[in-house]
Amino acid sequence: MSDPANADSMSIKPSAQAAQSDDVLVATNITKRFGGLLALHEIDMRIHRGQIYSLIGPNGAGKTTFFNVIAGIFPPTSGEIEIGGQRLIAPSKRSWIEPILWFLPFFLVLAIGLSVAGTNVRIQALWALLALLVVTLILPTAMARPPWYERFIQALGIFRNARPNDVVRAGIGRTFQNIRLFQNMTALENVLVGMHLKLHSNPIDAIISTPRKRREEVAAAEKARGYLGLVGLKDIDDQLARNLPYGDQRRLELARALASEPALLLLDEPTAGMNPNETADMTALIGRLRNDLGVTVLLIEHDMRVVMNISDWITVLDHGETIAEGTPAEVRANPRVIEAYLGKPAEVAA
Repeated sequence: MSDPANADSMSIKPSAQAAQSDDVLVATNITKRFGGLLALHEIDMRIHRGQIYSLIGPNGAGKTTFFNVIAGIFPPTSGEIEIGGQRLIAPSKRSWIEPILWFLPFFLVLAIGLSVAGTNVRIQALWALLALLVVTLILPTAMARPPWYERFIQALGIFRNARPNDVVRAGIGRTFQNIRLFQNMTALENVLVGMHLKLHSNPIDAIISTPRKRREEVAAAEKARGYLGLVGLKDIDDQLARNLPYGDQRRLELARALASEPALLLLDEPTAGMNPNETADMTALIGRLRNDLGVTVLLIEHDMRVVMNISDWITVLDHGETIAEGTPAEVRANPRVIEAYLGKPAEVAA
């Protein structure tokens, strides 16, 4: 398993946004439709800092869809999600105005230039170049969406559902139901990808290989090795992800998620396909992440022994609706949960 000495030296530092609230995530009335299919219907959820919160239900209940809404992959049809006290997930509002804002300065500068230049073709060309320069400055800013830009468009009444990178920046990390590693990259490189938003070198640093960039690369590689050691994958830095055994690929995906220093970690069936020993090790690791590193966990899992042994709170979905929630003991005894998993008992003929 993990190296205790190395693990104890690790720490997860949640984003400033996520650290401002005792509720890491608050979901209100989340509904998601795919055409005529209602995948989620008015799901509410409140996850407190330090909880291990499980989301369970039969196949097709909507669990992974809910994860994808949280992660910014699917926008909700209605409802909203606050992450660390900030509303990030909700249906877009007046988003059609934003592209107009990107190109309006171009036309304004061009119109001013044509009026000033008169018939002078050279001056007209200079103003046209200036207008193009304005657009080349605005579009990268709109793509990067720095905080001041977000505040500006919100002040105009524009809201756009958060993108996956916005969600990661806000403090959400995740693994996937079907492993999604960069198969032709090494284990160390996969973890370094998870650190991308935490690195500070700019393109100029990369082009001329500044001392700052070299120092950051060395520090990042050392930290990445720490995450590999934490999940029990020491001394595999240079092995390609595709060559790792299945269980180790699961652990590598977890290490990559941890590298973004999440306040909330979304684990989509982390023990799927594992043997009993691997399952026990993974369960112990999840508990360690919460107890030693302070990571809050939202877990989808079909192994009920794992769910009941590790969870503080459980929500049960069936056909996209919440049918029960509570402590493991309360959920275990709930008749609707038993019916969802085992079916309705046949009526006994008189």
